[in-house]
Amino acid sequence: MSESKIAAVSRTEFGKGAARRTRRAGLVPAVIYGHGTDPVHLSLPGHELLLALRVANAVLEISIDGAKTQLALAKQVQRDPIRSDIEHVDLVIVRKGEKVTVEVALVVVGTHPADRMILMDQQTIALEVEATHIPTSVEIDVTGLEIGDTVAAKDLKLPQGAVFSGEPEDLMLSVAATPSQEALDAELAGDAGAAPVVATPEVAEEA
Repeated sequence: MSESKIAAVSRTEFGKGAARRTRRAGLVPAVIYGHGTDPVHLSLPGHELLLALRVANAVLEISIDGAKTQLALAKQVQRDPIRSDIEHVDLVIVRKGEKVTVEVALVVVGTHPADRMILMDQQTIALEVEATHIPTSVEIDVTGLEIGDTVAAKDLKLPQGAVFSGEPEDLMLSVAATPSQEALDAELAGDAGAAPVVATPEVAEEA
């Protein structure tokens, strides 16, 4: 994974008002910490940060006030719930060769007949990997899988050096039969015809 270089400026003003002024200037408030250092509050260029964070688990090469760059992992990203603009970022300092635990997306590849469907038990997988070699995803090839087959963590082809932090038998996905249209219609009809359940309050016996 290549690192995105971003020039940051240290912040000396804090609070909601200062954060709003920072965002109006096209910058994003952030904090960087880790490896025994005191937290440093930053302003990052909004457009460059948005491009860099299009990649999950992005590692950024940050220079603060023109000083020597250091690597940092975007640990927590707060976004506006409506516009999806980045409002704040927590950055954790990392070192080359250092191991970190991150959530990596599971991606289904391959083809399967129409009479079966893939049920995802997990959308992501927690991996311990080198901070500078974080995979963007882990692929699961479903070609040739039959109805009733399952894929567990032990069946995955993980990137070199990556270690799954869970149990080998943890279920990732399963293959089930695709329900027929008749079965779907019957299920919908059953739901529509079911009588509503009304809770009846208990009546206390008179003493």
